[in-house]
Amino acid sequence: MALQDVCKWQAPDTQGLSPHLPQAGGWAVPRGCDPQTFLQIHGPRLAHGTTTLAFRFRHGVIAAADTRSSCGNYVACPASRKVIPVHQHLLGTTSGTSADCATWYRVLQRELRLRALREGQLPSVASAAKLLSAMMSHYRGLDLCVATALCGWDRSGPALFYVYSDGTRLQGDIFSVGSGSPYAYGVLDRGYRYDMTTQEAYALARCAVAHATHRDAYSGGSVDLFHVRESGWEYVSRNDAWVLYSELQKLPEPEKEEEEEASEAHPEPATPTELAKVENSPRGLEPGDSRMPAETETL
Repeated sequence: MALQDVCKWQAPDTQGLSPHLPQAGGWAVPRGCDPQTFLQIHGPRLAHGTTTLAFRFRHGVIAAADTRSSCGNYVACPASRKVIPVHQHLLGTTSGTSADCATWYRVLQRELRLRALREGQLPSVASAAKLLSAMMSHYRGLDLCVATALCGWDRSGPALFYVYSDGTRLQGDIFSVGSGSPYAYGVLDRGYRYDMTTQEAYALARCAVAHATHRDAYSGGSVDLFHVRESGWEYVSRNDAWVLYSELQKLPEPEKEEEEEASEAHPEPATPTELAKVENSPRGLEPGDSRMPAETETL
């Protein structure tokens, strides 16, 4: 007797599988258990981190990220790609669980492709961010971990949105996501200008990610750099993070140069002792000055 006859088991119908994800509450968990509580108790607790950033300027949107995929203290992949092309004019940075990010970006790519075919035009960055936020908000509380920055160029120009797995959607000029984001923000807040040149923007993005990989244990590998222009996105470069940081250390610090220029333009004020000597001398002249009157020299 076959095993399926004993267990009354039937093979799943692979032809009729839905391409859509299961609805919230339809996950395979033990009967009588709340999905959120079950995942909190029995789910894996593996620390993970990354450094991704994106900023908008007059020539488009820059997206950069490191390439280290970590699973606790284990480096799962030193050369992964964390900036994913979504459409010909749209990119997304990935931070969180790698499987969740890859799954939701495939879903977003499919939905945007269908919308472009129906409407006959490219979807805007704002509509893509709203669509992703609405889809993920249905799975709130199910331990979904996706944090992304959608970078694109549409009819309104360069646009940048931050989307989180709980449905949060924000629009801004600078976003950095991941465990190394505090270090990246320190560099970005100091050097960011909207009217930067393209090369200045490339240098700022590389500098921010390189400094973050040096300080954050979960970030490392290389630095991927993308540029979204009006004509579409462009893969600029991949540089080793340690080589970039070493080259940055050899460059002169801008603070010291500014201090030297300021000291030359504005000399330091005289000390109280020097001021007293000048005040006691007649007409502000020193005793050894050749212009001093004769009677003053005799005294």
